[in-house]
Amino acid sequence: MGLTLLQMLGGLAVLVAGAEILVRGSVGTALRFGLTPLLIGLTIVAFGTSAPELVVSIQAAYNGSDDIALGNIIGSNISNIALILGLAAMIQPLKVQASIIRKDVPILLGTSLLLVFFLMDGVITQLEGVIFFLGVVVFTVVSVRMAKKETSEEVKEEFEDVIPEKKLPLWLNIVMIVVGLGLLILGAKWLVDGAIEIASSVGLSEAVVGLTIVAVGTSLPELATSVMAAIKKEGDIAIGNVVGSNIFNILCILGITAMILPVSQGGITTVDILLMLGLTVLLLPVLKSGYIVSRFEGAVLLVIYISYTAYLVMVTS
Repeated sequence: MGLTLLQMLGGLAVLVAGAEILVRGSVGTALRFGLTPLLIGLTIVAFGTSAPELVVSIQAAYNGSDDIALGNIIGSNISNIALILGLAAMIQPLKVQASIIRKDVPILLGTSLLLVFFLMDGVITQLEGVIFFLGVVVFTVVSVRMAKKETSEEVKEEFEDVIPEKKLPLWLNIVMIVVGLGLLILGAKWLVDGAIEIASSVGLSEAVVGLTIVAVGTSLPELATSVMAAIKKEGDIAIGNVVGSNIFNILCILGITAMILPVSQGGITTVDILLMLGLTVLLLPVLKSGYIVSRFEGAVLLVIYISYTAYLVMVTS
């Protein structure tokens, strides 16, 4: 048991390191080919921070552990809103940009409803995966076009942590991409294998492990980004990171995974799916209340997440 936990923690660490190296190498390569910081931030950086979820879901699907594959995505969306946004708001009340309420949250609600509809037959088919992936392509194109209206200073400030001032040699950036991908694959294998072993040894279902441990673990990049944004009093980045990540998880991560292999609902229950949808609906009144996510609202979100986790443990014990 102890070794398995170490394996999972090691897998998480390797996943996070792999994603970071992959993003750095990809950004450096993109700059070499003349891509703008805006385009890099909205495509490569967005994909890179979601890379752990993607590789873990694909690895789990190949292992026949659809509970972990789907649970990772639904659990990540639940933890992004209830845990990460709640924690960030408790650190510092988060100011909300009107554009997030007008554009991003409705898109997230629409994609969440589409996911619920697709799951009515208990499986996300390859065709449905294609529909999801086409959705993320459209979403990215529209986001890039809309973001071009912002000033270059706003873009530079938002992505300053990942856009290097000095360009590295192209060969070194390519090496970083290869190493990053390798670490992602290795970390995903360790994490998924460890999660399956823990589920069987302590009597928890793979679905519960996927919805909690794996989901929170693969969301570490989003957690770190949102907490740091809250500390810096950049609430719009913290909220945009959570909402954007949830859209990406459904359209891109689940889309690509289902395109490779159909993903069945398995042990993911109606309660799990409805909680994800309910939290998404709850975002609208929370964000509209004075255009600030208060510490009280953050505490309520955290209580919801803790209660949900306790419920999962109780129903499977």
